[in-house]
Amino acid sequence: MEIKQGGVVSRLLADVPIPRMFRAEQLFPRERIAPADIPAAVAGELSREPFRSKIRPGMSIAITAGSRGIANVDLITRSIVDFVKARGAVPFIVPAMGSHGGATAEGQLEVLASYGITPEAMGCEIRSSMEVVELGTSDTGLPVYLDKNAYESDGIIVSCRLKPHNAFRGPYESGPCKMLAVGLGKQKGAERVHSDGMGKIGANIPSIAKVILARAPILFALPCIENAYDETCRIEAIDRDDILAREPELLQFAFERMPSLLVGACDVLVVDETGKNYSGTGVDPNITGTFSTEYAHGGVEVQRTCFLDLSAASHGNALGVGLANVITKRFFDKIDTEKMYPNCLTSTVLTSARIPCVVANDREAIQMCIRTCTGIDRSRARIIRIPNSLHIGRIMLSEAYYRDVKAGKWPGVAACSEPEPLEFDGDGALLTPIEG
Repeated sequence: MEIKQGGVVSRLLADVPIPRMFRAEQLFPRERIAPADIPAAVAGELSREPFRSKIRPGMSIAITAGSRGIANVDLITRSIVDFVKARGAVPFIVPAMGSHGGATAEGQLEVLASYGITPEAMGCEIRSSMEVVELGTSDTGLPVYLDKNAYESDGIIVSCRLKPHNAFRGPYESGPCKMLAVGLGKQKGAERVHSDGMGKIGANIPSIAKVILARAPILFALPCIENAYDETCRIEAIDRDDILAREPELLQFAFERMPSLLVGACDVLVVDETGKNYSGTGVDPNITGTFSTEYAHGGVEVQRTCFLDLSAASHGNALGVGLANVITKRFFDKIDTEKMYPNCLTSTVLTSARIPCVVANDREAIQMCIRTCTGIDRSRARIIRIPNSLHIGRIMLSEAYYRDVKAGKWPGVAACSEPEPLEFDGDGALLTPIEG
């Protein structure tokens, strides 16, 4: 597809004004576990009973590692490995990410390596395979699959992040049960979990997790929870028999610590970078309000959204691109459908992979969003700019918000500069940094 700068589209957008913008800070509660304290926090949890006694000398222990950009994921994983070794057992890491990484063993190793999870860094083997064993049938009538390497171990430690999901609601969203049913199910298991659509996945996940907990050597889960600044704020070990009861309680804890765009509504949302390291759908709709299904809602109220770039850590998997109205040619050129479409085939959700309008550069992406908004004064468009959906402590807001921010209309939002024009280079690339 040819995207021309200086063609008809460029001419139609040339006179669309982009309002002046100012830097703003959003303040959220910030309880956290400092990275230097994470090894001790992990060891402290695993040293409690019954967890300590479950790891015995000579045991082969599988430790899960997923595809999300979890804060300190390499440090948490290495800390688990070190504890298992200290108990005299033999740890190995299993990629637990369903169909991510292009649904190949090699691709899943590549994803882990991008997070610093390699055999050399972790001090143990990583056994990556798409081979699964069938454990039985769930009470919702679905076959249950589990990674073969993990199943053949003497014990499985479910390491994951626990947080609200981006496409459905239920007592079990992103957390230990999903890691069991989807992550460890590999492509085959993930496909079955999603086979009834997002309207049923909230029931399928715990149903499948129950079978895995009953028939696989699960020892315990060690989920982490992050604060509004994408920092680790809690690490808690949960015994296998307590996972189904404890996970919904921790999900509520995670909901309460989610960040948000505090001004609540905008005409245009500009996202500098999206990617699988930020959310399964490139951006977290719980922040951006751009949901791919009807089974979840929330986030900022917005008319138009543009994505300017795709992260290198996504390895071309641009899932979530369909949540934007406009993307840049730079973004489009990085899309690898061989990495992205396996997720769609597994999840049955096609919306996230649809290609939106593509324009030549950052300036035109913002202008196209402004021009196609309805019912607004374009010169006073309310624009929010964020670096990505994980890090929204520092953002930019257009001048339409400035007076209200200075007046304290939104507690927790403070202006850090005065409104100024955004700067672009001669090719229309955005030069103004969010943090000046």
